[in-house]
Amino acid sequence: MDKSKRLFLKSKRSFRRRLPPIGSGDRIDYRNMSLISRFISEQGKILSRRVNRLTLKQQRLITIAIKQARILSSLPFLNNEKQFERSESTTRTTALRTRNK
Repeated sequence: MDKSKRLFLKSKRSFRRRLPPIGSGDRIDYRNMSLISRFISEQGKILSRRVNRLTLKQQRLITIAIKQARILSSLPFLNNEKQFERSESTTRTTALRTRNK
């Protein structure tokens, strides 16, 4: 088979369609923490629409719900776990420095 005919052949790979992350029965609401937490990164940032595979309307509703949950303090603005780990390690080193003197 020559190259010109080979370009037009379709690949035989099977394509599996991914399920949407938000089902038809799920309500996008600031109280639905199990749903909202799926769309937030480890640092507490809202994930982009491309990463979430959401429609534009769903992404807007998720963003509004996350912001409402943050304002009502049911969701933190930042995830400060890494900052606490750093501060603990710095306090240990400063304590060791003062003991050595």
